[in-house]
Amino acid sequence: MVDDDLELERELGNATIVYDDPDEGTVEKTVPNEHVAYFQDHWIIKTDEDDQGHDIVRRIPSGRVHYVERSVEQFEDEVETLVDRVQSFASNLQTKIPVGGDSDERSEQREPHRIDVGSGAIDERDEPDR
Repeated sequence: MVDDDLELERELGNATIVYDDPDEGTVEKTVPNEHVAYFQDHWIIKTDEDDQGHDIVRRIPSGRVHYVERSVEQFEDEVETLVDRVQSFASNLQTKIPVGGDSDERSEQREPHRIDVGSGAIDERDEPDR
């Protein structure tokens, strides 16, 4: 439990998102880093909470966003997090989609099937074994 308390006290920095709103024009909003995320081609920002304590979020299509600027402790940490997420996604995808075949099949070079349409002749490799 002590680690949870320390985690809550740690400052995660802020993020500023600049986007076009149909009613307000260009909007610049600064929120804590943990209140902004990118998901399914939209930027999502927490704007408020309702009476029951549920988060109210605004989904902004990426095409309306000019930029998102975040403060981070170290840029390398941010990039490393992105790399980890991409590798995790690729690993999950690889387990769901079979990639390649048997290693013997991949190493074998096969000649393409050729038919000379103009002369009606058949390539000798197309002749059945007799």
